[in-house]
Formats: sequence, C-alpha cells, structure tokens
Amino acid sequence: MDKTVQTAAEAVADITDGSSVAVGGFGLCGIPSALIQAVLDGGASDLEVVSNNCGVDDWGLGLLLGAGRIRKMVSSYVGENKEFERQFLSGELELELTPQGTLAEKLRAGGSGIAAFYTQSGVGTQVADGGLPRRYDGAGGVAVASPAKPVQAFGGRDYVLEEAISTDFALVHAARGDRHGNLVFDLSARNFSPLAAMAGRITVAQVEELVEPGELDPDAVHLPGVYVHRVLEVGHGITKRIEKRTVRTTTESER
Repeated sequence: MDKTVQTAAEAVADITDGSSVAVGGFGLCGIPSALIQAVLDGGASDLEVVSNNCGVDDWGLGLLLGAGRIRKMVSSYVGENKEFERQFLSGELELELTPQGTLAEKLRAGGSGIAAFYTQSGVGTQVADGGLPRRYDGAGGVAVASPAKPVQAFGGRDYVLEEAISTDFALVHAARGDRHGNLVFDLSARNFSPLAAMAGRITVAQVEELVEPGELDPDAVHLPGVYVHRVLEVGHGITKRIEKRTVRTTTESER
C-alpha cells in the first residue's frame, strides 16, 4: 500500500474549518513545517490544535496563530510566543494548559483506545481542582475556567482522572519513512511526534528521506505504518530553525 502524496497541499487538503489537529515536535525541533505552511495556505480556520507548544511568532504553529486560524490550543508550554500571550490575555484564544507528561499520555491513550487514565500529576492544584483560566474576557477577568476533575485514592495516594485525546488529524515530521508509513524519528523529535501521530484519525507525515518498504530495520521503527495515512517527502534541505541561539562571550585569555 503506497501512502505517498506528491505535494503538501494534497496532504492536508481535507483539513477544514473547525478541525482538531495534533502536531508533533518539541519546541522547534522536529516540527512538520511544510505541512503547517500548507494548512496556512489552504485557509482552514477555527482550528483546535494539540501540541507541546505553539512555535514562535514567525515559525511553526506561530504562523497559524498569527493569522488568526487557531481557536484553541491544548499545550504544556507556551512561553516563547508573544503573540500567543497577547491573544490569550485579550480573550481571542482558548488555552487548555496541561502538564507535559500528562499531555503525552493523553495522546498515547487516545491512539491506544484508552478512554481515560489516573495520574498523580496535578493533584492538589487547579489542574485537578478546576479554576485554571482557559479564556479571558479581554478585561482581566476569566470568561472560561477549567472544570474540576474526579480524584480517587489508590494505595493511599490521590490520583486525578484525565481523559484521552484523539483528533481529526495529526501532522508529524520524521527523519525517515517508507511508502507504507513506517517512521523513524531523530533524537528530540521523537518526544511527542509518535504520540501525536497515534492520536490522529488521519495522520500525515512529512519525511526527510523516503525509502522503499523493507529498507527500514523493523527494530528501528519508532511508529508503525498502521498509524500513518499519508507520507510526503520533503528532503534533507528543509529549513530547521533554532528556538534560541546563545553565544558565550570570549574572554581575553581565549583570544
């Protein structure tokens, strides 16, 4: 079964207004930038996006955010995007802030047919007790707050119930993939990408290198093709951005 498509536009053509989309990557590492650009070019809006973060102001999911295409974000870290801060505090954007490990497990559970699970993360905080701002009213007040979640004791410790996440679509970037959709991720790009891919009802993968079925060592495959529906080869030359570049000052003795 050949799952390859020829263009990014073709790969995301059925992402329409109101779609929910899980997006892989960690910071700017391993983000499906070509597919994100295609979604932007396709004009879909009112999107609910599930991703560890929302890129930066001029790259990654930040492009969709800046164009006003995202209605809601489900994320664990949002600190590198000024436009995100502005939209959230002004009431333009809804945010479901989720502990990082919980977000990873919610995606994995969604792709594994698990409806919900109990975790210690968030117990004793607004994550479990409710009241965490999800949308502001633009005047400093909270228009929508998170609800309280069920808490139950197991073995003498409290755990909070978290519902799994499944989305209409998932977009991921992989280092290598074959025509059957089997994927191999590189280093930190593996953190959220397999989980995001599992959560999508339709999963699209952009790969730097497309190989033929059988060329990937089965033991090296990070995500089996059963979770992937479309594969787009983008090549090794695709732009990769660095979130923050820091350079140490050279001392006189080192000159």
